[in-house]
Amino acid sequence: MAAASAASAISLNSSSGSSSSNGNPINNNSKNSKSQIMIPIHVWPNPNSRSCQWQSSSSRRWVPLSTKAAAKDDKPTKITADADADADADADANAAKQKKQMQQRNRLELEDVNPVGLGRRSRQLFDEVWRKFSGLGQISSTSRADERDALDALLIREGPLCEFAIPGAQNTTVLVVGPTSRIGRILVRKLLLRGYTVKALVRKTDGQAEEMLPRSVEMVKGDVGDPSSLKAAVEGCNKIIYCATARSTITGDLYRVDYRGVYNLSKAFQDYNNKLAQLRAGKSSKSKLLLAKFKSPDSLHGWHVTTGTYFQDVIASKYDGGMDAKFEFTDSGAAVFSGYVFTRGGYVELSKTLSLPLGRTLDRYEGLLLSVGGNGRSYILILEAGPTADASQSKLYFARISTKAGFCRVRVPFSSFRPVKPDDPPLDPFLVHKLTIRFEPRRQRPVEGPSGVKQDPRSFTLILEYIKALPSGQETDFVLVSCTGSGLEPTRRDQVLKVKRAGEESLRRSGLGYTIIRPGPLKEEPGGQRALIFDQGNRISQGISCADVADICVKALHDSTARNKSFDVCYEYVAEQGKELYELVAHLPDKANNYLTPALSVLEKNT
Repeated sequence: MAAASAASAISLNSSSGSSSSNGNPINNNSKNSKSQIMIPIHVWPNPNSRSCQWQSSSSRRWVPLSTKAAAKDDKPTKITADADADADADADANAAKQKKQMQQRNRLELEDVNPVGLGRRSRQLFDEVWRKFSGLGQISSTSRADERDALDALLIREGPLCEFAIPGAQNTTVLVVGPTSRIGRILVRKLLLRGYTVKALVRKTDGQAEEMLPRSVEMVKGDVGDPSSLKAAVEGCNKIIYCATARSTITGDLYRVDYRGVYNLSKAFQDYNNKLAQLRAGKSSKSKLLLAKFKSPDSLHGWHVTTGTYFQDVIASKYDGGMDAKFEFTDSGAAVFSGYVFTRGGYVELSKTLSLPLGRTLDRYEGLLLSVGGNGRSYILILEAGPTADASQSKLYFARISTKAGFCRVRVPFSSFRPVKPDDPPLDPFLVHKLTIRFEPRRQRPVEGPSGVKQDPRSFTLILEYIKALPSGQETDFVLVSCTGSGLEPTRRDQVLKVKRAGEESLRRSGLGYTIIRPGPLKEEPGGQRALIFDQGNRISQGISCADVADICVKALHDSTARNKSFDVCYEYVAEQGKELYELVAHLPDKANNYLTPALSVLEKNT
């Protein structure tokens, strides 16, 4: 009753009628009841008023107000002096509160002028506005779990609420190897959000995969170390992302996952593409074209060795030390091109006129792949292009390649060939009809022999295994997540990197369009928060979040600049003295910008 006595009594009078003494609503049978509006108000009884006879604790009543009476305001509202004092106190408190808030707003802090913070808040605001805008006219969200499950496949596959949709994603099936890894869990959800069909390869003994992966993911049980179990996994797939890692540092486990796993999966994918091509009575566009394979003495037929010199004067003859070369099939079963050049300006060549299968031309391919061995010399590849009927119209194009001591595989894209005569047009692979391998003593780097003695750069030995043409394509077929070795223990770093590099090399030899990503030490952080560095040269040392690596994998699927490239990536950092030459991309990775294209466009291809 103390609260009731302190409260003020409010009486409302209008021309439409009057309130009864018991507080009930006005009689609806009054003459002006057509314009009445019913509004709820709280009425506290005044103990000094005789008309207040009720003692109920709930004093909410419905009081009708006439719109005409409210507009005329015939009788003013009566308010007691206590209510007036309380209203003034509340107004003063609100004014002081508003003044304090204005002072806090006017106070400038360091975070308010931080450009990174400003950019981040602006992106969040824009994302929120875009989310609301894109949600107009779309399916409203629901809190019922059964309805969410029913619409899950629709929202992901058809994408009416998806902000990340990529053209062509609905027709692309991606096989994710290692879907339960640190990167794989994020990668699967990114692919689903963008509308891809996702297949996940899980181990037969991995029973937790069903609980960790979304329901819309098609799971295929298999082991990368077992080639027979991979046939069903690659069935119906267009692209592969390999982010599996060995569960231990045991050599056998590393070898099975990081090397044999990549080899088995790339081979199974090629076999599947060849199978599809045979059903179409053709050959897979992802298969290499064999130009020469040196496996018997008969394979040397058609190859000719010639010698020459750049100088045709008397002075050159004074420095003629002789030169000789031969191309033979040895007893060990190898085709060896060897010799020496002691003449100033001299060179030796091994050439052959190409004979391609019927209906095949090199314009459908993007370069050459040579499997060679030897003592680490550099050579010049020369392609002769033009009409075969008229040799005078032929034009020469060259590209320099380097080999390593021992066996290696060298990829030479057609785009790297330059005309011998600057006025000639660029190379047209369709007109290529002759291939030449030239050795010359110029620009040879010194190479140490097995005993540590430097070899004479004027002698050479080149072992040829095969020469193939690489298939062309606009997009990558196989994305491999490797590592840089940073953050690993020194005792196991070399062991891990050796197996990782072997797996990378097997992918390059497969003929598939590849993208090899070597991230720094992985961190469990949100993605898109820091700028990234893309580099080639094993110079980075900083870490990177798993979400950023997953985002790079997704963007590389349809980026033509990512095809046939290997690169390192990490967070932005200040380079050490003498190591400042790296490519910095000052873009935060998010859905609004394609940072990968400018980052990879300056990096070397076929690496």
